[in-house]
Amino acid sequence: MSTVISCTKCNTPLDREVINRYELMPCPSCNSLLRADIFPAMFRKIPAGKSGEVLLEESEASCFYHPQKKAVIVCSLCGRFLCDLCDVELNEKHLCPSCLEKGRTKRKIKSLEDQRTCYDKIALLIAIVPMFGFWLTILTAPIVLFITIRYWKAPGSIVRRSRIRFIAAFVIASLQVTGWTFFFASLIL
Repeated sequence: MSTVISCTKCNTPLDREVINRYELMPCPSCNSLLRADIFPAMFRKIPAGKSGEVLLEESEASCFYHPQKKAVIVCSLCGRFLCDLCDVELNEKHLCPSCLEKGRTKRKIKSLEDQRTCYDKIALLIAIVPMFGFWLTILTAPIVLFITIRYWKAPGSIVRRSRIRFIAAFVIASLQVTGWTFFFASLIL
């Protein structure tokens, strides 16, 4: 397998011994110090995909999408015959391409998540933006407290982040509620 990682100074291809050493290593050609950390999957061979068996007899079931290919499985949702090429295995079910697309567009398949509501961003925005129009905080501060408490355990961004936005929104909203409480208490007393 040819190496696709090269020195950034002289463009000499690097050996696998230099990669993922977690320390600076000299380039074999120019001796400049470098460090290359890559995923092990880069050196893994990609398995060949299935092409589907050709239909030999007229009495055999054929694929709904490829009439010349032999059907090997039935779609778990709609019951269409599928060849190896069309079969998509997801959550231990075999789906055809149209059921997979319908499940994605209608959000019926939970494991096909293509967007996620980030409640931590919403809570922080609701806590900070109304401070520009100070009187709005009387309405938004309790909403922020509700969102931070209600959605604390909800999944955050698809990319894992900390809960610092929730904490900041909760602290700001608590200060706003406390401020309004003192304001109204001073009016009454």
